[in-house]
Amino acid sequence: MAHILLVEPDISLGKLYTSSLELSGYSVSHCRTAQDAITSADENIPDLVLLEIEIAIHNGIEFLYEFRSYPEWQDIPLLIVSHVVPSRGALNPKSWGLLKISGYHYKPITKLQDLLSSVERVLSSDGVKAL
Repeated sequence: MAHILLVEPDISLGKLYTSSLELSGYSVSHCRTAQDAITSADENIPDLVLLEIEIAIHNGIEFLYEFRSYPEWQDIPLLIVSHVVPSRGALNPKSWGLLKISGYHYKPITKLQDLLSSVERVLSSDGVKAL
């Protein structure tokens, strides 16, 4: 069973994503802060990270750079699911390869089924699948 680390500060969205992913056969660790996400990843290395950029204390970009600084986490696929427009600043699509971002979902226009399809696509291409 693939394990997903969900970094989502919104409690309602976190519950929705978690339950939908679990119904699709994944195990999920939902964290609301960057520090909790790092701790969670250290305890249970994820097969995929779903990241909201707008998180408290340390923002998602800081989390992403810290996460990628650990050699054992450098190749873990990461999908961004955010309210932040993908073409701004550090989220410019040109930087996605450097940061190893597997995809980007802009929340205002992303349907839950589209997100679940992306999760399946990324994990299937990485050789990890749901039950």
